[in-house]
Amino acid sequence: MALDLPDFPWDSLSELATTARAHPGSIVDLSVGSPVDPTPVVVRDALTAATDAHSYPQVAGTPALREAIVEWYARRRGVTGLDTDAVLPTIGSKELIAGMALWLGLGPGDTIVHPANAYPTYALGAALVGADAVASDDPASWPESTCLVWLNSPGNPDGSVLDVERLAAAVARARELGAVIAGDECYAELGWEGEWATRPTPCILDPRVVGDRLDGVVSVYSLSKQSNLAGYRAGFVAGDPAVIGQLLAVRKHAGLMPPAPVQEAMRVALGDEAHVAEQKALYRARRAALAPALEGAGFRIDHSEAGLYLWVTRDEDAWQSAAWLAERGILVAPGSFYGAEGGRHVRVALTTTDERIAAAVERLEH
Repeated sequence: MALDLPDFPWDSLSELATTARAHPGSIVDLSVGSPVDPTPVVVRDALTAATDAHSYPQVAGTPALREAIVEWYARRRGVTGLDTDAVLPTIGSKELIAGMALWLGLGPGDTIVHPANAYPTYALGAALVGADAVASDDPASWPESTCLVWLNSPGNPDGSVLDVERLAAAVARARELGAVIAGDECYAELGWEGEWATRPTPCILDPRVVGDRLDGVVSVYSLSKQSNLAGYRAGFVAGDPAVIGQLLAVRKHAGLMPPAPVQEAMRVALGDEAHVAEQKALYRARRAALAPALEGAGFRIDHSEAGLYLWVTRDEDAWQSAAWLAERGILVAPGSFYGAEGGRHVRVALTTTDERIAAAVERLEH
C-alpha cells in the first residue's frame, strides 16, 4: 500500500535551475534556506570534545542540555514556568513536525490545521496518518475535528510575525477544540523590522499567551538558522509536560535521539549569544543589499519582517517571476510551493555568500 504523499516541489525547479546555471556568471541559488556560513568555533570545539560517545545517548537529553533549553527560553523568549520534564531535544525540527501527528495518535477523521502560506511538511504530517489538512489563518474557521494546529512565526515563506494578541487568540481557540497547538519558531532570533529588530519574536509559551498553564501548547525550535547547525540536526520542543511525555515515550521506543556530541554542542550553542548576534549581522547586511535591488527591478516586498527570506511579487504568476529571475541566473522558489495564496509571490532566500548576493544585486540593477 502506497502513501498518498504530496509532490516534493523542489523537484520541479530543475528546468529553471538549468537556465540559471547557464548564466555567464553562474547561478545565484536563492531557492533554499540552507546556511552557508561556518558553524561557530565554540560549537565545533564542544562537539569535538564530546566525541568519546561510546554509550547510547539519552532520548530525553542530558540533564545539562535540558537545563540549557529551559534557561534559554527564560533568557531569550521570556518563558517562565518550564521544568526540565517539559523540554525534549529532537533530530532537527523537521522530523518532529512531520511525525507529530503520528506520535500523538492522530489518524483518519482528524484534522490538522496549518498556515495558509506554509512549507509542505505540515501537510506531509497529515498525509502520513491519513488525517485531513486544512490551511487557515483564521481560528474561527478551524473545524470541530481539529486535533493539532501548527502556527509558524516568523513564517516560512513570508516572514510574517504573530504578535502576542494573535498567538493568544489561536491558543484560546485550540483549547476550545481540545487540540494541541504547536508554534514552529525557528526564525525567532532573526527579526528585521520594528520591535523585532532588537529582540526575538514572541513565543507561543509566553505567559501573556498561555496564561498560567501550558496545557496543550508546545514550542518547536531549531538551531539550524541562528547557529548554522543545519548539518548537526539540532532542535527541541518544549511546553505542556503531558504532550512532551507522550512524544518522549514514542521516541524511546523508536530510538529517536540526537547523538551525544550534538547534544553537548547544542548546550554550548544555547549559552553563547555572541555568535547569534554575529550571524544576524551577516544576514542583515545581505538583506539590506538585496531588498532595494529587488524593489528597483519592479518587485514589491510583502511581510518579511523576520526570517531568512524576502516574500516578493510583481503581481504576476509566481512561475513567470521565477523564470524572469532564472534568465538572470537567480534561482528562487515560486510561492505556489507554499499554498494557493502564494501563487503570485516568490520566496527569495538570504542564505548565500556575500559574493553571490553582490552578483544578484548587479544582475537586478542591469
